[in-house]
Amino acid sequence: MSSLGPLRPSPLVEQATSHLRAQITEGHWPVGTKIPGETTLAKTLGVGRSTVREAVRTLAALGLLQSRQGAGVFVIADHATEDWPVRLRRAAVADVYEVRMLIEVQAARLAARRRTDEDLAALDAALTARRAAGAGPDDGFVDADIALHRAVVAAAHNPVLTDLFGEFAPALRQALIDLVELTGLRRDEPHHGDAAHLALVTAVVAGDAEAAGRAAEAELEQTLARLRAT
Repeated sequence: MSSLGPLRPSPLVEQATSHLRAQITEGHWPVGTKIPGETTLAKTLGVGRSTVREAVRTLAALGLLQSRQGAGVFVIADHATEDWPVRLRRAAVADVYEVRMLIEVQAARLAARRRTDEDLAALDAALTARRAAGAGPDDGFVDADIALHRAVVAAAHNPVLTDLFGEFAPALRQALIDLVELTGLRRDEPHHGDAAHLALVTAVVAGDAEAAGRAAEAELEQTLARLRAT
């Protein structure tokens, strides 16, 4: 097994997925191998178990891993059957963003209906972190923004939506950083979009599915319009 080490703070899920995938594609975990347990991987990578769980789900969706009840998680292929990250990188950013909107608007509705106390705490922390990131560089702000949206998707408690968001976020991250830099969105408003994100979180917390869907759609539509204009 190649050397695994602690990851940088953000974006953790994408990094964890990349590290675990490398173990498979580089032959350190051959087909048929049972991978280390969630707790072991979390400790090795320096992340939470939920981060490892999302990374494993993403690799399972790519056809690389399979969870077997009572036995663990096994490597079932050393290359992806459908390499979505490559396909997404080739797609036009606006096209990818349109699909992201479809996913997140429905996720916001589901989150409002299904959120738990743990989800509410995660959303509050993510909103606070996004506000704190307003004082920092553009890449950190975009990462905090994506983390907030990830928390909303996670609150929907639909693993397929979680997996899809995990694929779309890396494909859009650099485009969003470039958008912020090119348009100077944060020059006069360092906490750009705070009111829109507060409205989204408030609707989810209140359990108002329709308001959550509307808030997500309005916020994402504004960004999509800017992407199309650049």
